[in-house]
Amino acid sequence: MPLSVMLSACASHATGKEAAMPEVDYGEVRVTEHRGHDDLLSAGLGLAGLAAAPLPFTDPLDPGAEELRRRAIQTSWKGIADLGPLGGYGTVYGAVPDVPGREYSAFARIPGARAPHRVLLQLPDNFDKQKRCLVVTASSGSRGVYGAISLAGAWGLPHGCAVAYTDKGTGTGYFDFADHSGVALDGRRAKKGDAALEFQPMPGPPVTGIAIKHMHSGDNPEAAWGRHVIQAAQFGLAMLDRAYPEEAPFTPQNTKIIATGISNGGGAVLQAAGLDHDGFFAGVVALEPNVHVKDRGRALYDYATEAAIWLPCALSAEQFAGVPMARGPRGVALPAWPIRCASLRAQGKLSGNTLAQQSAQARDYLHARGWTDEAMDTAASTTAFDLWRVIAAGYASSYLRRGAGDMPCGFHYAAIGAGGAPGVVDAATRAAWWADGSGIPPGNGIGLYGGVNVSADPTLIGSECLRALWTGEDHEAQALHASVAETAARLPRTDLPLWVLHGASDGLLPTAFSSEPYVEWLRDEGRRPIYWKVPHAQHFDAFLALPGFGERHVPLLPYGYVALDRLWGHLYEGEAWPVDVPAPAARPRGVGVLDRGKLGLP
Repeated sequence: MPLSVMLSACASHATGKEAAMPEVDYGEVRVTEHRGHDDLLSAGLGLAGLAAAPLPFTDPLDPGAEELRRRAIQTSWKGIADLGPLGGYGTVYGAVPDVPGREYSAFARIPGARAPHRVLLQLPDNFDKQKRCLVVTASSGSRGVYGAISLAGAWGLPHGCAVAYTDKGTGTGYFDFADHSGVALDGRRAKKGDAALEFQPMPGPPVTGIAIKHMHSGDNPEAAWGRHVIQAAQFGLAMLDRAYPEEAPFTPQNTKIIATGISNGGGAVLQAAGLDHDGFFAGVVALEPNVHVKDRGRALYDYATEAAIWLPCALSAEQFAGVPMARGPRGVALPAWPIRCASLRAQGKLSGNTLAQQSAQARDYLHARGWTDEAMDTAASTTAFDLWRVIAAGYASSYLRRGAGDMPCGFHYAAIGAGGAPGVVDAATRAAWWADGSGIPPGNGIGLYGGVNVSADPTLIGSECLRALWTGEDHEAQALHASVAETAARLPRTDLPLWVLHGASDGLLPTAFSSEPYVEWLRDEGRRPIYWKVPHAQHFDAFLALPGFGERHVPLLPYGYVALDRLWGHLYEGEAWPVDVPAPAARPRGVGVLDRGKLGLP
């Protein structure tokens, strides 16, 4: 059992050169020790345990903090990495060694923000005081604070680095208006007023449903992701001071700070890089980043709302018949997709009289908007899971700074009751939300409701409403555009070692809309980023364990580890930072177990 100690107040740290961020009082800091049958990287589960089914809680209605932490770490690993028997994790690339150490966690707050963001430092016992290293990361997607452990933790902790995490204002601190409960610092459920909560929305009646921090904080947290990353790094330095007072102070001048992240976390570290003009970061490695550049590429909200409407029809084309999740049993198109073609035809947006003609026209429309067949192939999974509409509904609420009771287009989150209708959440499910949730429902007993009508194509009306918030000109559309503009990345300093990696087959964040415009912009402005567009890699390594996915793709994580290794060699072993490194010639894994030759790595 880990030893838990509560420390209070005054965990502030000034970084000298980073004047943009003032000293911060982190308030209560929770310190836990993780040794013996527990550790930092896998909570004692090891690789086999991480890949296995979750262990049951001793008391499902009141799980302990240690149990919740273990489950949260396992959920974060399984949500990002391919731990399947054919994936090669732990044999071809990556490892999950036993890393004993301590954790420091707190709620931090960006000046002016309504809601805090979680910060966490993992300090291994093998921290190398001679090669002071702090890896800082932000969660992928809308995940909780451990959401990048399979990247930053898996690489940094075995190197003797401390690893600082932030949930960047997203996370799984769901608030349930039915019993006015949220999530305390230790991950357990607590009633409003009984403990400091990860997220405490404005008061509302029980029928308000469930509030999600990313969507309902009123902060537009995405605009501050870079500041969250910097504040997490400052927290890490402050906790190193506390852990090793004889070695203090730890500063960016004597401790190399490496920023890395994946997906939204990749976008967050690129935002942070744009705020650093004084040498705060020693290097940045961003995987498949959700990065937005003003007047270049396309913002996620733009192409997500487009995809929600058009991709179901386009994917009905025979071109995609063999794509995983593009067809149902016996190769039949998913029923809703031909219906979407008929809806677009009835609106006059398509002119074809047959499904083949309509789907071909929808595909041509998306081609003209920058979509490639390769991106649409893997976007079939996102479309089949209805993720485009889910993402757009949540992000619209965040951008418009709405609460749980007034989300745009009539959407709201509520517990899934009998028959799928809104109801009351199961108490055991609610107790596990912090550990099991993804940060963006539906899932874990929470449904996304509203934005539908009674028709053959019930979700189209909500998707069109969300799309109009991008294409329209009314005050709401203007407000949403203004919020998206606030998320644009800024130029990093000229001498910052920066490596961007992205899967060529990414169908959630297509390279043509995100990484490529960013890299081109940097190069136009005299920066020299390294860019790997990895053949046959797509967005979700975890999906490679699904039928049909692994055969067609390779994981992206091993390339991130290689980039971090090269950065380590430059920072600590005197190796020259390369001007350019050709992207590996990866090949699909095939039906068997992944072998290193398929990755095309040195």
